[in-house]
Amino acid sequence: MVMDVHSASSVVLQALTQATSQDTAVLKPAEEQLRQWETQPGFYSVLLSIFNNHMLDVNVRWLAVLYFKNGIDRYWRRVAPHALSEEEKTSLRAGLITNFNEPVNQIATQIAVLIAKVARLDCPRAWPELVPVLLESLKAQDGLQQHRALLTFYHVTKTLSSKRLAADRKLFQDLASGIYCFACSLWNHHTDCFLQQICAQDEAATLSSLERALLSLKVLRKLTVHGFSEPLQNMEVMGFLNAVFERLRQFLECCRRVGPGSVCREKLEKTIILYTKVLLDFLDYHPFPFIPLIQRSLEFAVGFVFTEAGEGVAFERFIVQCMNLIKMIVKNDAYKPAKNVEDSKPESLEAHKIKTAFFTHPTLTEIGRRLVSHYFLLTQEELSMWEEDPESFAVEETGGDSWKYSIRPCTEVLFLDIFHNYSQTLTPVLLEMVQKLQGPTNVEEPMTLLIKDAVYNAVGLAAYELFDNVDFDLWFKNQLLGELQVSHHSYKLIRRRVIWLIGQWISVKFKSDLRPLLYEAILGLMQDPDLVVRIETATTLKLNILFLQGQGGAGLAVDRI
Repeated sequence: MVMDVHSASSVVLQALTQATSQDTAVLKPAEEQLRQWETQPGFYSVLLSIFNNHMLDVNVRWLAVLYFKNGIDRYWRRVAPHALSEEEKTSLRAGLITNFNEPVNQIATQIAVLIAKVARLDCPRAWPELVPVLLESLKAQDGLQQHRALLTFYHVTKTLSSKRLAADRKLFQDLASGIYCFACSLWNHHTDCFLQQICAQDEAATLSSLERALLSLKVLRKLTVHGFSEPLQNMEVMGFLNAVFERLRQFLECCRRVGPGSVCREKLEKTIILYTKVLLDFLDYHPFPFIPLIQRSLEFAVGFVFTEAGEGVAFERFIVQCMNLIKMIVKNDAYKPAKNVEDSKPESLEAHKIKTAFFTHPTLTEIGRRLVSHYFLLTQEELSMWEEDPESFAVEETGGDSWKYSIRPCTEVLFLDIFHNYSQTLTPVLLEMVQKLQGPTNVEEPMTLLIKDAVYNAVGLAAYELFDNVDFDLWFKNQLLGELQVSHHSYKLIRRRVIWLIGQWISVKFKSDLRPLLYEAILGLMQDPDLVVRIETATTLKLNILFLQGQGGAGLAVDRI
């Protein structure tokens, strides 16, 4: 049976309407009927006519789009059981791009995703007209048509860029080289429009331009990262990447002007994060072509995160992204000379030279100090969590990829990477900070307690790097053990941090004849009134036993307890 679009439209429409019902007695038979029609020729043409009819109920149209989208996965490939005929697919492809005027945002997004799914299978060979039609629609004067075409253009670009077979990558590179110049001009146009309109205080127009600027930037990100095998040879690509820094400054300044209450604020921050993703992705995929951008990236990221330049404009996710950029440059193996310098690639030597010139003694000292004394401090939010939900605070997830998104693991990972690569400079800085905090801290000085907590955190994280520079056994006996005895409520910060710190050093440098003193301290802390302190103490005891098991001395450890 072949469905005729006109005659079948009403029965399919009725079934879709019933499938949106809250009554299962109506809903279930309708879903079963639609499932049976899925393999009928002409069914998807009917669905297309339904979701393209803006007069119909939004929920019904939404469901029609979803059925169509699911059908692409099941029946669009030529080899699929009950595959759609080539004639119907040709008709459907034409119908999908006849007009970009969907009034409902959510449906427009689904249609864009749907078109991208078809493009993944058919573009450009079976659907050569898709990109030219999109580009033509992007030039339209009608605002809605322009936006919907741009939304579709982004989803098509995103989908095609994700294909990894060599032939598909070559096709995407051909597409990128053909449209890159246009994409750049589109991005510049919408970005300039936004920057002009934000000064004019027209919120609706500003938000509309910002949405277009964001979508065009999303397109450029995919084209820039995945569209060129030798991006360094392309002046437009490198020109765009260099322009990112100035655009970032402009958007950060907009953040300062509009304030947190503006309707644009959320999208502004999204756009800023997207700019940083362009740099991070390009660095990840093209480390050598990124070399000309190392200096600017470091100046920009370090300036906003570790100097006054970022005050009032740098929000948390942006700080995380900047720190990740610094970390990726510092840690990148492509930017390190080989052990035998003569075997090094010229690009690696060039990158190393740029990094060495940037990370001077004063710069590293300032980064190290600010990481510990500013970013390592427990926040008011964390202190509240300690009081309100101590178990969650004590076991908060900081492993895996959390450093990519969360400020605390991000700062700690950056500290470790910088300390590892520049330990000769940073070790004296950290030891000086420790020296200033010798002796018990006044419980009436909360900021001093927070700073001591932060410095001890740094010493724990860098335990392996500090092996030759810290006499931990002496420090344990003369300072740390005494701090565990301070029972004041406010000193719980330090009790918890010290017992954690000991746990970090147990496997690094800790004499066995000091263990009885440690066990004695552990037994006392297991009675501590604060749950976080008790959990941290139990963790240190576990680390100690695991270490001794590895050394073959677990029995002795338990006997001494």
